[in-house]
Amino acid sequence: MRKFGFLIHPLSYEDVLRYEPKAAGKGRPLIRKILEWMPAYKVSEITGIRSKTGEECTGYFIAAPLLPDQFLELPRDQVMARIIRGANIAAELGCEIVGLGAFTSVVGDGGVTVSENCPIAVTTGNSFTIAAGIQSLIRGAREMGIDLARSHATVIGATGSIGAACSQILGNQVERLTLTARNATRLKNLSHALQPHVAAQCDWTADIRDAVQRADLVLTATSAVSEVVEPEDLKPGAVVCEVSLPHDVSRRVAVERPDVLVTEGGNIRVPGDVDFHFDFGLPPKTALACMSETMILTLENRFENYSLGRGINIHKVLEIEQLAAKHGFELAGMRAFDKAITVEQIARTRELAIAARAGAMPGRSDVVPRRNGAASKNGSAAQKGAAARANG
Repeated sequence: MRKFGFLIHPLSYEDVLRYEPKAAGKGRPLIRKILEWMPAYKVSEITGIRSKTGEECTGYFIAAPLLPDQFLELPRDQVMARIIRGANIAAELGCEIVGLGAFTSVVGDGGVTVSENCPIAVTTGNSFTIAAGIQSLIRGAREMGIDLARSHATVIGATGSIGAACSQILGNQVERLTLTARNATRLKNLSHALQPHVAAQCDWTADIRDAVQRADLVLTATSAVSEVVEPEDLKPGAVVCEVSLPHDVSRRVAVERPDVLVTEGGNIRVPGDVDFHFDFGLPPKTALACMSETMILTLENRFENYSLGRGINIHKVLEIEQLAAKHGFELAGMRAFDKAITVEQIARTRELAIAARAGAMPGRSDVVPRRNGAASKNGSAAQKGAAARANG
């Protein structure tokens, strides 16, 4: 049977304790040091994946055991050596492709160096992550009664590879699109390059707070290790889709903004009687979109460097979306802040959103007072604070 490998790592200390309960009580400095020393290793075998076409495959989770900030702070050669070793473990297990999860695809050059040092195909899974994130945002808009064609969307982390591709796709589905990230020069260049290819009126700002305050729909695609969206910044009745891992929307939103729908962007229901033999925090038979891309390519017998490097091929995003549907991969139930969202919660959020919008109306824009009173200008100098926390 065809096999794949997928690299994973803990996203938080809570993840470490879920993987290894005996670590409780050892203290964070010691845990960090232990993780620095730990080599890559096989975590579990994945069984039971069965496409609706009848094709089957199996795979392995392989850990590159570092926390997100360690991927960014430790010496680059040390981090890359860990990732490359993980990819080669997949090859030794007989896999023909390996997927790079979370920060194993963020550091370095988007998998290019890994592919040059590994005998099997490599993919970051970014193409299906983008497709699933857009699907999740649109589902959220539908649930909240937002007219997509008349909406104002903001993409945070727009200058990253995932954010730029999401911007291009969303730009042909919404009325207005605001690009935001921390680098004003890159934002300006992206906006100029994107505008001829999208129907939406496209603008940009490095002031994330300002961009969020004006948006009906917010998509976060950063590699930030801290929160970039705060509850007081969100427009009444807004929808927020988190494509990022670790999540970058403040958990205060869950308590302080019951009129806002937050949803995780890339949770996919896997076809067949799949068993991951490992708890990575999602419901049974549910995987992240980046994981799913590796599975889909294996089912398709497409052992090639599919999503690789910093650029995203929009045609591949559309292709992997079609292949996912062919094999029976589909959006899983909505989740936010690591918990399932019930039908009743969605209905209640929708009611509160309608009331909040009515209270904020008339007018469709700037319904939330700004905390600092700064003027809103594209590329203005009011680009500090929250803006400095975003990646991309």
